Amino acid sequence: MSANPVGDQAAAVAPTGVISATAPAAGEPAASPPATKRLLPSMLIAGLTLFATYAGLIAILLPTQVQVLFGEKHAEANLAIVTTTSFVFTLFAQPLAGAFSDRTRSRFGRRAPWMVIGALVGGILLLGMGSLTQLVWITVFWVVIQVALNFLQAPLTTITADRFPRSKRGGASAMLGIGMQLGGMIGVMIASALAAHFGVAYSIFGIGVIVVTALFVLVNRDWSSKDAARDKFSWAAFFKGFWVNPRKHPDFAWAFAARFLLILGYFVVSSYQLYMLQKYIGLSLSAAQGAVLTLTLVAFVPTLLAIGLSGWWSDKVGRRKVFIYVASVIMAVGFVMPLIMPNMTGMILMSVINGLGFGVYMAVDAALMTEVLPNPGGAAAKDLGILNVATNIPQALSPSIALLIISALGGYAMLFVFAIIFVILAAIATAPIKGVR
Repeated sequence: MSANPVGDQAAAVAPTGVISATAPAAGEPAASPPATKRLLPSMLIAGLTLFATYAGLIAILLPTQVQVLFGEKHAEANLAIVTTTSFVFTLFAQPLAGAFSDRTRSRFGRRAPWMVIGALVGGILLLGMGSLTQLVWITVFWVVIQVALNFLQAPLTTITADRFPRSKRGGASAMLGIGMQLGGMIGVMIASALAAHFGVAYSIFGIGVIVVTALFVLVNRDWSSKDAARDKFSWAAFFKGFWVNPRKHPDFAWAFAARFLLILGYFVVSSYQLYMLQKYIGLSLSAAQGAVLTLTLVAFVPTLLAIGLSGWWSDKVGRRKVFIYVASVIMAVGFVMPLIMPNMTGMILMSVINGLGFGVYMAVDAALMTEVLPNPGGAAAKDLGILNVATNIPQALSPSIALLIISALGGYAMLFVFAIIFVILAAIATAPIKGVR
């Protein structure tokens, strides 16, 4: 059914009775433990906390801090400076974190040490983020926080490929997707409630990341035998491994392109949502902060339903691509709403429809990515980290691209046109993937 080696590996039944996703070759020790009943709910909670932090920071706290400190007139430009600088430094954070964890062999496992390091560094710096008053220091802290959280995210998302067989990855992907949506809602709620005291809000997120990550690694003990297979290390081979030849691995390249296009279309709109509500819809800053929460809440139920149904359905029918097509069309319809209704009604309709579409996408995308890896056994985290660059780049560049579109193409309305074009291009880029149905 698939040329991907993941699908060709024989599943091994561990002594505990659970199925190992990545069985070692005969006579070799395992590199990761198999899934237990605790793992899925733990992934939900860890994903919820991480994405609550992302959502609260990106949607509310950072743009609010920038606008309050440096004024509304130059808010978009100053925000673009911070986020574009972080893009330069975080571009390869997830592939590096993945590559390091792929090679790690310790009594604490491959993934857990890097998750803890990322949580500690990011969480501690978040405790001081709210006290900063100079743009240069806000930028420095933001860069390090983003790199650290990427070092947490890369190992966490690789657990799907590490421990779950291919037939169960849609469900595991959906669990992270549900965590993302729940986290997004909770993060925006916390950030909106404490927007006037953003230092307190930053601290809450920092402490949450540290505590939840520590509990995750304690409850889900990771381990890896020091004798588990890994290639002999060389710096040349290490850096060469970050290049995946698109001619040899076209499915990987198309998956990268499809994710890049859809995420860019989605985040060009969402990255400036706070400012959009003020300058396109006409709300005050405090009203816009409340409106961001409203938009998050109305999107929550359709997103959650879409994630749960799509992940299960995708596993049941053994198909991924058709769900990406459907998600792209739904999101394109959603982005039309504020164009024909430039008011809160249009924004609410967009959020509901896009919640449905993005939920379908999130439930299936991570599972699809695990099925196009060029080396799913020994370098899954590194390769998934490369694919996650297709998320990081558009997220980081979206404020700068949005600023360019607003300035050069006629205002905020053109952001929705851009988004429609790019989510449709994402569906077109998914079609050539041959190794996944």
